[in-house]
Amino acid sequence: MNKKMIGTLSLCAILSSSMTAVAVKAVDSSEKNSLNNKTEAVTQRAPSAAQPIDLTYAAERATNSVVFIKVTTNSKKEEVQYYDPFSDFFGDFFGNRGQGQQRRQIETPKRQGSGSGVILSTDGYIVTNNHVVGEADEILVKLNDNREFKGRIIGTDKDTDLAVIKIEAENLSPIEIASSDDLKVGEWVLAIGNPYGLTSTVTAGIVSAKARSLNASNSIESFIQTDAAINPGNSGGALVNSEGKLVGINAMLYSQTGSYSGYGFAIPTTIMNKVVKDIRDFGFVQRALLGIAGTDVSTYIDMQKEKGKEVDLGTVSGIYVNEVTSDGAADEGGIQSGDVITSVDGRSVEKFGELQEAIVAHRPGDKVKVTYLRNKKQYTTTLTLRNAQGTTSQLESLDTDALGASLRALTDQEKKELGLKYGIVVNNIRRGKMMDAGISKGIIITQVNDVPMNTVEDFENAVKAANMSTDRVLWIRAKTQSGLNRSFTVELADPKENK
Repeated sequence: MNKKMIGTLSLCAILSSSMTAVAVKAVDSSEKNSLNNKTEAVTQRAPSAAQPIDLTYAAERATNSVVFIKVTTNSKKEEVQYYDPFSDFFGDFFGNRGQGQQRRQIETPKRQGSGSGVILSTDGYIVTNNHVVGEADEILVKLNDNREFKGRIIGTDKDTDLAVIKIEAENLSPIEIASSDDLKVGEWVLAIGNPYGLTSTVTAGIVSAKARSLNASNSIESFIQTDAAINPGNSGGALVNSEGKLVGINAMLYSQTGSYSGYGFAIPTTIMNKVVKDIRDFGFVQRALLGIAGTDVSTYIDMQKEKGKEVDLGTVSGIYVNEVTSDGAADEGGIQSGDVITSVDGRSVEKFGELQEAIVAHRPGDKVKVTYLRNKKQYTTTLTLRNAQGTTSQLESLDTDALGASLRALTDQEKKELGLKYGIVVNNIRRGKMMDAGISKGIIITQVNDVPMNTVEDFENAVKAANMSTDRVLWIRAKTQSGLNRSFTVELADPKENK
């Protein structure tokens, strides 16, 4: 779980009640009835300062939709580089200096962890955090009624720290989803999860801020900040409103100690909905890019003031554009460095998190209307969003089967016979991108894009990474069964894709 350092914050809540004396002149009976009716109506509408909001309904409604997730990561053999000073010493003596850098295999320990998840459908689709299940070899899901199921990963997204898993079950209790856009600062919320393995724990607080960016490991951040207690094990759990409807997925906390110290952060449902739909439809996220690097205008002004410069952009809110990506959507639409983006599709954006939240809801090829300021003058342009490869196409999922090859890891005996430390062999080949690149049955793939291939999973991960990169190319190093070196280039991009 991501952790940041903050000072310790002590909170104190005080409830108070008051009475107001009102002098009323004598009135006749009809006036009295009218006044009584009005007073009663006002009394029904006005909240009592002494009576906090009742959150029992929300807790009862949402708790059965939150699950406990236990994950196991098996021990693995990894090749690491290390420095051997004795090799350099004896290398000096015998004239072979520079042999100190060595590589060896280590075995990582078996690890277990836990987190939470939220049921999205009656047939077992569950949303959680990527950092909960992303490295899991085994997933065990325990429902609130104590039933247990094995889980499997449908897809993950590191950029938003979200993941979708599936259990084979029916007639589950999916949570009702509300729009996080409707959430207001100061509104009561509940955090539901399994901190420290304490299942079905409910904590209450208010929304402290929205569209919060933390500069954590996530590249897309627009968090809901809350003072509802979130602790290790809450990750992937539900943040719900006073009606028990999902408004966010609990993700991280700020702490000096690793436990709750005042603030927790949740991924809003506006982001979650798009990510979950893409994962279910494609297996990964179709990410649309605006093609800029920027910062909040307020932050930019403060930075300039620290340099002794006065800045007048014509506004004190919005997104200051630091850089425009060449041939990106913003560049094509005429946006330049130094412009200030103030709204997207009529929705004002004051923080960079709000801009990310607005764009992440779209797919490549979608059009958005962007309003911006240049030299204090307002302009509007329509941009066609693009993917990481600079095209407007939606990407297709690629795996070994889609590429036309069946692969398996080398056995220890084969490694010994071939003099290899690692590698995967092409078991079968059929018409596809790998055959088109000249790869044939029996070829031993040792590296893909400079990453050693120990398992078929290594290859699939390399394909996923390349498919989401700018080049979309697999640079393959390989050997024949006779030991000859070979290299291949596999183009993942479809020639008919729009540029």
